[in-house]
Amino acid sequence: MMKKVLHISKFFYPYYGGIEDVVYTITQGLKNSNYEQQVICFSQNHHSSTEIIDEIPVTRVGVLGEIFSQPIPLCYRTQLKKVIASFKPDIIHIHLPNPLICACLLNIRTSGIKIVVHWHADILGKKLMYRLIRPVERKILDRADTIIATSREYAALSTPLQPYMNKVAILPNTINEHKFSIATDDTKEVERIRKKFGNKKIVLFIGRHVEYKGIRYLIESADQLPQDTIVLIAGSGQLTPKLLSQAQSHDNIYFLGRIPNEHIKFYMAAASVFAFPSIDRREAFGVALAEALYSGLPAVSFHIDGSGTNWVNQTNKTGFVVPNRDTETFAQAINTLLTDDALREQMSKEANLWVKNNFLSNQILRLIDIYGNLGA
Repeated sequence: MMKKVLHISKFFYPYYGGIEDVVYTITQGLKNSNYEQQVICFSQNHHSSTEIIDEIPVTRVGVLGEIFSQPIPLCYRTQLKKVIASFKPDIIHIHLPNPLICACLLNIRTSGIKIVVHWHADILGKKLMYRLIRPVERKILDRADTIIATSREYAALSTPLQPYMNKVAILPNTINEHKFSIATDDTKEVERIRKKFGNKKIVLFIGRHVEYKGIRYLIESADQLPQDTIVLIAGSGQLTPKLLSQAQSHDNIYFLGRIPNEHIKFYMAAASVFAFPSIDRREAFGVALAEALYSGLPAVSFHIDGSGTNWVNQTNKTGFVVPNRDTETFAQAINTLLTDDALREQMSKEANLWVKNNFLSNQILRLIDIYGNLGA
């Protein structure tokens, strides 16, 4: 008999973000298994809607806006209750952090439904707000039948998870490898990008422009890069104006804005090195980091205590992990990769193989095992 899984995510495809990409990959990976699926998430405007995305029914709940990165929905509890009542899921798979939705779920009758909490990251840097959130967080972890962490490294230093380690299962984030397939016709676009920037070597960053992404340290390191090198910074966010101001004196830095999802592979293929300067545990795993490695881009990242990024980027194998916020060593590592073609090629092959063996969608079989062990 086919089981039913309701995925609860902050947003969902075509919205692009690290967690959202993981949720989409999970839904696609489960399509040919013995699970019927639905998704409920926030809309990106005040309109609620229901649609079919790649064979998966998706309910988007309208929002009034955001406060501290938390969407404020219209009648979310009512919508969630309605979806649960009509779909009758055997499993609810909720992706956190998402405190408001946890509160809604805890106030809906879910007896007989197995709860899988997917713990993508601790809530950090919001001490006053966290005092209000912590009781809800504790209750959802109490209620969870299984808690999924994305790496052993992260779970081991996650304070909220420590009382629940007996319920923790490890499931690395996966990437959608098809998104990075380069066809013969794509090479023209890759060459167009290289030509646009004078055929110089490209150091690429892709991500949100927020404090923990550490983009300021990448900008600081740019002065120490070779003259035939440029830094491309893709993405946007609240820090974009400040970062643009900081980079004004650098003639080797270009801001690309948000790259369309289907164009990311072109920039990955055109670049020589991927810069990943995140600085704290709010960067729990690094999906963009894994995507770059799969694309054959050796990466340079900072060491972050208790973050899965130190595992995703295998230092001296797929790239270099350097001391946190050390811009001089960060630049030196990039320079080493740019000037040593043989090393860069070796690490490129190792990076692609590492991701193939650990972070592709076939890892979804581990999730099927986790679901199976619930007895749902």
